[in-house]
Amino acid sequence: MNQYIADFVSLLDHDRNIIFNMTSDEACTAVASGSPDAVRKIDGQFAIVQKVGQQVIMARSIGRPMRYFLAKQTSGPLLIVAERMDEIFEFLKQKGLHKQFHPSYTRMVPAHYIVRIDVIGCPDPNPGYTRFFEPKRNALPEDINAIGKKYIETLSHECEKWLLSIPKEAPVGVLFSGGIDSGSVFLVLYHTLLKLGMSPQRLKAFTLSVNGGADAEQAYSFLDQLGLSLFLEVIDAPLSAVNYKDAIAVIEDYKTLDLESATMSLALCRQVRELYPDWEYLADGEGGDENLKDYPIASNPELTIRSVLNNMMLYQEGWGVDKIKHSLTYSGGQSRGHVRTYAPARKYGFKGFSPYALPNVIEVAEGIPFIALTNWNEEALYALKGEVVSRGIKAVTGFDMPVFEKRRFQAGAVPPAAFSGLFAKNEKDYRTYFHSLYA
Repeated sequence: MNQYIADFVSLLDHDRNIIFNMTSDEACTAVASGSPDAVRKIDGQFAIVQKVGQQVIMARSIGRPMRYFLAKQTSGPLLIVAERMDEIFEFLKQKGLHKQFHPSYTRMVPAHYIVRIDVIGCPDPNPGYTRFFEPKRNALPEDINAIGKKYIETLSHECEKWLLSIPKEAPVGVLFSGGIDSGSVFLVLYHTLLKLGMSPQRLKAFTLSVNGGADAEQAYSFLDQLGLSLFLEVIDAPLSAVNYKDAIAVIEDYKTLDLESATMSLALCRQVRELYPDWEYLADGEGGDENLKDYPIASNPELTIRSVLNNMMLYQEGWGVDKIKHSLTYSGGQSRGHVRTYAPARKYGFKGFSPYALPNVIEVAEGIPFIALTNWNEEALYALKGEVVSRGIKAVTGFDMPVFEKRRFQAGAVPPAAFSGLFAKNEKDYRTYFHSLYA
């Protein structure tokens, strides 16, 4: 019998993890144990891989991507783990194995699962999945005031841990539109800085305006109503700074809405980096829509209000790893889509933080009795987010937070007349361009 030699390479940088309650070594030990309880205790935003014997064990939260590729060598299999497809491709080129590569052959580790792969040779083994995060649904009372207070208190605790983990004089930026999610994150950070006796002057709200997009006015109105407009910095960018092909290369994906958002994030991060060469820390409101299920159901023909409310973390995880619609290459939901924010920030050297995407905050959101509060009514569901967050912000910070009509980031950054000219007509064009990068 031939004895295969299993080869394993991790290109992950564990320093990019944000872990609040243990050391990096302790978090790695938790993942190596393969215990769901041990991995759930890792508090923060992370992607970790460990090799135990011939088994490779991986786990991640939404806030950080991780993918892998299994290559063939004469001596045995080679498993490569990285954040990005292009990192895997470049490593294979160094080994002379790049002709085996295709983007669709890579696999994304789905958020909230321990993934095990036995590196044992040919044929390729199927990964095993064990959920480490399974929040209890309908755990909260049918009281919007109590729900809002619990939700924003939890968000505040996560933001406090983050502020205490970074240098105490470091400036903190918020990618800010004046919407519910970025607005609440800004107000919680402002309140927490004051509570901790830290200077709020560290804080800045960065708003993208391409040829006069509507978000600039909304962002000013939001902060001006609260007497905080001095923290706003509108980042003006010309239409020439918005290039979806650049964004495709950065996020390595082609889904239309995620790509549109990433294109604007890339333009914003690029402009902020040019203005502030030494800035490191950025926070954002990513995950807020997913947590409160605030997407127009009619725009997705695959969804009904019953599928949205009956399926745990549908917007965060997609249909699930055991479902036929699950993408092995891309995972699903925000587990896939979070690269729209993470990758542009990383591209320009920022350390991003998405408190709404942390398991502790998602756990509270999944405990909301959505069905009881909405009685299957879509308009009631869409109105719920503003009520929950604004009441929570009032209870925790004292601010009467303005709530504006929902608008996607990409729609607010650019005037409607210019928007369509910046993007392709359909997803097929994006997919074709992406595959051409590896032709």
